[in-house]
Amino acid sequence: MIELGRRPLTVADVVAVARDGGAVTLAPEALARVRDSRAVVDRAVREERVIYGVTTGFGELKDRRIPAADVRRLQLNLLRSHAAGVGPAAPRDVVRAMLLLRAASLAHGRSGVRPEVIEALLALLERDVTPVVPLQGSVGASGDLAPLAHLAAVLTGEGEAELGGRRMPAALALRGAGLQPLALEAKEGLALINGTQFSTALAVLALADARRVWEAAVAAAALSTEVLLGTFQPAREDVQRLRPYPGALAAARRLRAYAADSALVESHADCGRVQDAYSLRCAPQVLGASWDAFAHVEAQLTIELDAVNDNPLVFAERDEVVSAGLFHAQPVALAADYLKIAVAEVASLAERRIDRLVDHRVSGLPPVLAADPGLESGYMLAQYTAAALVSENKSLAHPASVDSIPTGAGVEDHVSMAPIAGRHARRVVENAARVVALELLCACRALEFRRPLTAGRGSELLYGAVRRVSPAPEGDRPLSEPCEAVARWVLSRAPEALAEEVLAS
Repeated sequence: MIELGRRPLTVADVVAVARDGGAVTLAPEALARVRDSRAVVDRAVREERVIYGVTTGFGELKDRRIPAADVRRLQLNLLRSHAAGVGPAAPRDVVRAMLLLRAASLAHGRSGVRPEVIEALLALLERDVTPVVPLQGSVGASGDLAPLAHLAAVLTGEGEAELGGRRMPAALALRGAGLQPLALEAKEGLALINGTQFSTALAVLALADARRVWEAAVAAAALSTEVLLGTFQPAREDVQRLRPYPGALAAARRLRAYAADSALVESHADCGRVQDAYSLRCAPQVLGASWDAFAHVEAQLTIELDAVNDNPLVFAERDEVVSAGLFHAQPVALAADYLKIAVAEVASLAERRIDRLVDHRVSGLPPVLAADPGLESGYMLAQYTAAALVSENKSLAHPASVDSIPTGAGVEDHVSMAPIAGRHARRVVENAARVVALELLCACRALEFRRPLTAGRGSELLYGAVRRVSPAPEGDRPLSEPCEAVARWVLSRAPEALAEEVLAS
């Protein structure tokens, strides 16, 4: 059980709630903070203070005063007008992560909402009501306004949601889940949409998947090096200690563990080859750099998971409401951009090893890994598909955060484009998973041609895991479904579990 307000959220917490239905509640100490901040807002409304988004309009309409009698209507109008997202709906796990993260931010007690608002968000998680949130329409500046407006509208019984796998009007979904629509009070609509939760949800889930892809890619690199009769001397610990980046050390340790007791490596101990291609020899450096990038991204996102990103902010201890810019998603945008660049490089290196595996001139294996080359084309198209995915990743890896188009009549004159960075990061990770899957298929096929020699203990475990998902082929067959099946394995918990087993052996 995750208690919001008791400790900071972690990436693992977000994954547990978004994908595994982890339970969440509001800690008693957080409840007290939320009530104190709400009292400040109620008092400000009674005293008719001028507070942005409470007794004024929004954005370029910030100087329009709103009578006390209209403050509730103002909040509902805000959700209706800002639900301007377009395009396909966000995946279920992203929306569930959004619900968790918005509730966590509000639980800090700096937003002035009633506890009922947070409880309503958590009720959607508990009853598995998933708001329909379009993927496009946010620039990641004054919060992820459009996506969060679609999410928040469902609390009021408006918009659309999914319940039991069916898409329906939000009012029906709430009724089917035994929930009542929420009537918003002053500031609550604004507090629900001023935040980075859409961008952050995309980035956090992409990071979790990227770590799985990385583990699978290191394992694939080890097996490919073995079947290509490469050397593991560059992965020696004493070598890597001379340039001790944490990621390089982690990658090299895994490469050594997978190849331990490899008959393939022993078979060419005195072959006289001087050095291998960079895609083999420099694997600790390239893959390690991505590991280090992930560590930086996680450090940034961990701050965001425990952050307040609302506006205006309520300081109950001073009876004060302050306008600021904590909603600006630039830290998330830069982190997501860095993430997708790091993942794109993992896939780029894997594609180069695929090319060597299917090229008999450098591999010493049958051409295109075919049992009957000429009559069969074997794994020829694996490299074509990998090349297409890697090329697409190069376009997606262009930093979204370097762009800014002013909004809000020039008041919002710099925006982060974090949602675009987050969406692209997710796509880059999915593409990379497929490239690594193709390398695994090729490397496993190559190992079958190297029999009766055996690979390292860890690599044989890897081979068994892949072949349980995709059996060895008999002649030519379409690669699409095997690739997708192994890519699902790559994006599962299995590569991390395998790495733990191999490192512990």
